[in-house]
Amino acid sequence: QVQLVESGGGLVQAGDSLRLSCAISGRTFSSGAVGWFRQAPGKEREFVARVPWSGGYTDYADSVKGRFTISRDNAKNTAYLQMNSLKPEDTAVYYCAASSRYSSGSRSQQAWDYWGQGTQVTVSS
Repeated sequence: QVQLVESGGGLVQAGDSLRLSCAISGRTFSSGAVGWFRQAPGKEREFVARVPWSGGYTDYADSVKGRFTISRDNAKNTAYLQMNSLKPEDTAVYYCAASSRYSSGSRSQQAWDYWGQGTQVTVSS
């Protein structure tokens, strides 16, 4: 059984940084991709970032480009999301996702096979 467990969320002030982690167990991904999505209160879940497990490509939502960095450690089967210069509008539950069907994932939620439970990030002004 594949499990994704996010950690690292919390309450921070605008301008601060956080690093989210996503530990994956039950399967080692040699192909496919890992990504992050988020859902703010009253809004639909949206794409944040993705990276293939093989590396060489990253994709970011315009709203986080230049502030967030996605990375992965294949040996640890773990993905990360480094979030800098946080803004109140970044407040959301952040979800990690893994795809085995698509080599680079997708911005579409339908492309992702496995999801974590989410971790809350709250940014105060």
